[in-house]
Amino acid sequence: MSAATGRALAAVMERVAVTAAEVGPRFPLHADPADGRWTTTGRGSWTGGFWAGLLWLRARYTGAEPDRRAAAACTARLEPWAGADTATRGLIFWYGTAAAVDDVEAAALRARAARACLSACDPELGILPWGDALGGPRLLARVDSVPGTVPLLAGAGPEGAAAAAAHLHRHLDLCLGRPGDAAPWFRPALGYETATGRWHPREDPPPGWSRGQAWLLLAVTDALLQPGIPAGDFTRLTAAAALVITRGGVLTGRPVPPADTARPDGPLDTSAAAITAVALLKLARTPGPRAEQYALRAEEILDRLIRSHLTDDDGARPPGMLLDGCYDAAKRLAVRHELVWGDFFLALALSALHGLVDITRV
Repeated sequence: MSAATGRALAAVMERVAVTAAEVGPRFPLHADPADGRWTTTGRGSWTGGFWAGLLWLRARYTGAEPDRRAAAACTARLEPWAGADTATRGLIFWYGTAAAVDDVEAAALRARAARACLSACDPELGILPWGDALGGPRLLARVDSVPGTVPLLAGAGPEGAAAAAAHLHRHLDLCLGRPGDAAPWFRPALGYETATGRWHPREDPPPGWSRGQAWLLLAVTDALLQPGIPAGDFTRLTAAAALVITRGGVLTGRPVPPADTARPDGPLDTSAAAITAVALLKLARTPGPRAEQYALRAEEILDRLIRSHLTDDDGARPPGMLLDGCYDAAKRLAVRHELVWGDFFLALALSALHGLVDITRV
């Protein structure tokens, strides 16, 4: 914790207030790096929970009742997604409600979404399928279907905890290569062929998708923080985290990675860095000899984000914008922009450093 992180947290929280005034009942998605104006969605898509989560973090930062009411109202607008056929309900309902401590309505919505996800799990495939609510084939295994989904399902009782473990371990089977494999060590998305009963890697997102690696590390770390984790699961999960950290250069590479590690001269992705920082802060709170190293690396990443990618009060654009996030490099969509989930994970990490949230519970 430092004066710099305190100033950054204040700027990010003020940016939340400015954004709320601009977008009204809509959901921010990405903002233009030149002027900070947001592209919005009416229903929130897979990112809606991050906006609700940001509003809850601001409510905890200010302690103001109007901010709490704004967060609660935004969370309520996520309700239509509870029954939608999408594994991104983990992203929507975990991160949209986890910081809403003691809010009965948010807890009830989270529980409803958890039960819906549990009902949609496919025991034969061992996963909650990607689903078709956002378009495309339904039977996909994608790394961004795992973060948030693990703690969300785990909250649905013993059956939910078992489904969460199955979902995560099946994704580890599919997405992480084994020593000696000819295939890439990381496969962020695979499709299932019902005719052959086999999974096949997909080209999009590419194996070098740094945000995908960050998502998987976050999911594994959240699982390690679940109470009562079996010893065998703990061993496997710590090995998976070590593989992502080592092969992904999490401790040794650039603090802010390229969006596609196969294109080191391409656009960066600060949102991947912010997700990684949160994962490392969580990992620093699990048993192991490298806790201090993980915490120090998280602080190094956050320092780089604050000093090199967070706007200040220069008059040209609002302060507190986390720039250089990359929504989709291949499609050239919002490649140097402020992204709502990048803002969320930066705010979450800074809030944890300043004691506003327990990072092991959000």
